[in-house]
Amino acid sequence: MKRTSTTFLQVVIVLIGLVALALLIRLPLTEGRAAHLDLISIYADPFILYGYAASCAFFIALYKAFKLLGYIGRNQVFSLHAVKALRSIKYCAIVLGISIILAGLYIKVAHHKDDDPAGFLGLCILTTFVCIVVATAAAVFEKILQNAIDMKSENDLTI
Repeated sequence: MKRTSTTFLQVVIVLIGLVALALLIRLPLTEGRAAHLDLISIYADPFILYGYAASCAFFIALYKAFKLLGYIGRNQVFSLHAVKALRSIKYCAIVLGISIILAGLYIKVAHHKDDDPAGFLGLCILTTFVCIVVATAAAVFEKILQNAIDMKSENDLTI
């Protein structure tokens, strides 16, 4: 892969992280029940704090994807560092998917009777599906990369 394309993808990952961070900061202020609350009360809400804790897995996965693109750009894709980055991305996707499922269950059980949680639950289903796809893809790539590294090391030993 050319260096410019990996640099472009790294810039895209940074932009995704910045947009996600901006949404995490801005969205609690626009929430319906936060209309008459002060900043401390808004950001001390347990559900919002849970969202921030769950987003740590997302940002770790973004960081590991950034590092993986760095390995690809330096032609070190067939290394144990790349396999570890893919493994971390897989685990982060699994943790994020479980966190989203738990948030959806909480909203389903604890929502106000006048509220309709269908939109939020639909987003939970969609994002959980995305997390499953990412975890599966990372697991497949990890396995392929590990097999390629094993074959390379066997070939190096036979020569």
